[in-house]
Amino acid sequence: MPTASLNPTASTPAPTYPPGLVLAVDFGGTKVESALVDDSGTLVAGSRFRHPTGRERSASELADAVVSVATSSLQSLPEGTSLRGIGIGAAGPIDRERGLVSPVNLPAWRDFPLRETVAAAARELGHDAPAVLRLDGLCITLAENWVGAGRGTDNMMGMIVSTGVGGGVISGGAVVAGFSGNAGHIGQLEVPGFTDVDAPCTLEEIAAGPHTVAWAQARGFEGETGEDLARAYAEKDRIAVAAVTRSGTAIGRAIASVSTLLDLELVVIGGGFSLVTPDLFDIIRTAIDRYSRFEYARRVEVVPTGLDTDGPLIGAAALVYRSI
Repeated sequence: MPTASLNPTASTPAPTYPPGLVLAVDFGGTKVESALVDDSGTLVAGSRFRHPTGRERSASELADAVVSVATSSLQSLPEGTSLRGIGIGAAGPIDRERGLVSPVNLPAWRDFPLRETVAAAARELGHDAPAVLRLDGLCITLAENWVGAGRGTDNMMGMIVSTGVGGGVISGGAVVAGFSGNAGHIGQLEVPGFTDVDAPCTLEEIAAGPHTVAWAQARGFEGETGEDLARAYAEKDRIAVAAVTRSGTAIGRAIASVSTLLDLELVVIGGGFSLVTPDLFDIIRTAIDRYSRFEYARRVEVVPTGLDTDGPLIGAAALVYRSI
C-alpha cells in the first residue's frame, strides 16, 4: 500500500528513532493537547491531557499550558518504555527549520520556540528525544492517510475547520511541505466575492466557526457559539442557514481551486465546526460542482474525518512514525 513520506527527497535522509512511544502535541487557537501514541496510531489510555489557549492568554500562559500538558503525558509513560520521539502540530505560520510558530489567532506568540519548549520539558524529565514541528493541517492529513478516511490515498488534502481553517497536502504519495513548512495553508487563501468591499478576505475569515458566528450575529443572530449556530440551523433559523451555507460555499470554492491546481482524489475534513451540520458536506459538494471548470477537479471526493477528535494527535505522532 502506498504511504506518504515526510522526507520524500533522497537528499534529505529521514532521522532515525529508537523503539518506544511518541509524545504527540497539538497546539491550536482554542486548546493544546498532548498524548502518548503507539506505532499503530492508538492513543495510550490515561496519557491524554488538555489545556485551554485563546487570544486572551499571555505568551507565558500559553507556554505554561504547553509545558503542563506535555509533562503530564510524559509522566504517564509506562515504566521501562522509552520515548521514541516528539511530534508537534501547530497552527501557523511556522518556521520549520527553527521550530518557531506565529499562530494567526494567537497574537501573543510571534516566532515562539515551540519545538524547543516541548523538547526542553521532555529533557527535564530525562527524555532527550528528537522533536519535529509541522503545521496542524499537515498532521491531520498524515493521520487520515495513515489510519483514517484517506488511508493509502496518493493525492489528497486534509482540512481542519474549527477556530481557524488549516490544511495539508499529499501529492503523488509524498507530503507537500513547501520551502518554509507552510504548504497547505488553505485557510489563508483569498476567496473573493463574500464581502461588500474590495478588501482581502481569506477562507478562514469567511468559514471558520467564530467568523461564521460573527457574520450571523451582525445580521441579528443572538447565539454566541458554533454550538448555538448548529442548534439554530437544525431548527431552520433563516440567519443560521444563511451563515452555514456561506461557510460551506466558501470551503467548496477553495477546494475547487486547490483540486484544479493539484488534481486531488480526496479531501478529508475534520475540526469542531465541520460538525455544525451534516448538510455542510452537501453545501461543499454543490459549490465544488458549480465552481470547478474541469471535470477532473469535480471528481474530488469530500468526506468527514475518520478519526473523530484523535486525528490531530495521531497526525503529530505520524511525524515521527511515518518519517521512517
